[in-house]
Amino acid sequence: MALEEKRPPVTPMMIEEEAALRNGSRGLPPGPWAEAAGPRPRTTERHIAVHKRLVLGFAVSILALLAVTMIAVLLSVRFEECGAAADGPPRAGGNGSLSGAARQPPGAGQPPGRSEEEARGGEAAEEEEEVEEEEEWQRRRELPPWARPRLPRHLRPLHYNLMLSAFMENFTFSGEVNVQLEVRNASRYIVLHAHRMHIEAVRVAEDKLAGGVRVARTFFYPQTQVFVVVLNRSLEVQRSYNLKIIYNALIENELLGFFRSSYVLHGERR
Repeated sequence: MALEEKRPPVTPMMIEEEAALRNGSRGLPPGPWAEAAGPRPRTTERHIAVHKRLVLGFAVSILALLAVTMIAVLLSVRFEECGAAADGPPRAGGNGSLSGAARQPPGAGQPPGRSEEEARGGEAAEEEEEVEEEEEWQRRRELPPWARPRLPRHLRPLHYNLMLSAFMENFTFSGEVNVQLEVRNASRYIVLHAHRMHIEAVRVAEDKLAGGVRVARTFFYPQTQVFVVVLNRSLEVQRSYNLKIIYNALIENELLGFFRSSYVLHGERR
């Protein structure tokens, strides 16, 4: 006779656990704990993904802004350096010539014992003389020789002797020119083309048997790009004179006067 298998009595707790397993709440009784332990809805995962993308986009935008700011700063610094290099040595005057300080120490070219105030007074006196001369030409109803579109013909050049020294480290040069002149008509003015240069010294001398002619003053006239030498007396007709000018200027970076150029060969600039 078979023995009957003994089964435990069914309790209400066992009924609740079996119902929880069927509902997928991992055996937990129904209630707030079962709801918290249940599977999360998909909407929460989507919200997390959207937040991650927003944070990533914000970080990328910040990095891009920093990169653009650094590039702008570097370009501005580079632009200032290129501008300084392109300007080259300092210039002075309306004719764009080199300033005296660029080639000479302060006070150079002035007679010993002459102060800056005296030098300024001398420049003012020269300007007054120039104005008086222009007024005199106006009274004659004639243009002064430096204001005419062509050089005056009272002088004829016979020979030029030119010497140049180029300094490639700062793209400047110094020059000395000796011009043999023949006087056709008496005049105390020597007018010649000159532009963007600094004149250091001017001397006018007669032939080997005679002495020099004193130079009263010199000035540039930018309107016609000429340099004017004013003498104390007129040059005599049918005589020859020697004009000596010492000067310095920039080796230009454009097709003007004594200029520089470059080319690229095998990736190297020469």
